[in-house]
Amino acid sequence: MSGFRHQLVFLLLLLLSVSLSPVRCLGSEERTLAMIKPDGVSGNYSDDIKRIILEASFNIVKETLTQLDKDTASAFYHEHSSKSFFHDLVTYMTSGPVLVMVLEKPNAVSHWRDLIGPTDAQKAKISHPHSIRALCGKDSQRNCVHGSDSTSSAEREIKFFFKDVVVPGDIASQHDEL
Repeated sequence: MSGFRHQLVFLLLLLLSVSLSPVRCLGSEERTLAMIKPDGVSGNYSDDIKRIILEASFNIVKETLTQLDKDTASAFYHEHSSKSFFHDLVTYMTSGPVLVMVLEKPNAVSHWRDLIGPTDAQKAKISHPHSIRALCGKDSQRNCVHGSDSTSSAEREIKFFFKDVVVPGDIASQHDEL
């Protein structure tokens, strides 16, 4: 009976840790970071974009409206810091508030990238006329939305903005610790 008690206690502790832990990703769901950039927020596209997200069967796990400062924008886009457009990108991303969201569904990263369309909004208007960037983007920088380009980028970007949101890799490592 003591083996059964240990198993029961373990299961109760596991259930308690799941119920008290930060927002979690369940089952085969994947998470990605989505951001409506300053031109999307100031152009009043946020409600339309959120409607498109929900119609595409994404779950919006968490969201926040925030104003990026120069240091935060520079840190978020650090991978582009050596590129010629970096200064303009930081200036643009700090020009107004952004709406940052964690989206969830199976294959969220690739589905979100498909939904937003090509980086260059002018090209998106021709090749992907129903994409979000075709709807509200202007060019390759002022393209209305950001989307993680891989699951590893999604994990890093989600943690950048939402410290309390658990992504799939975190769940496996937490269970290993038990």
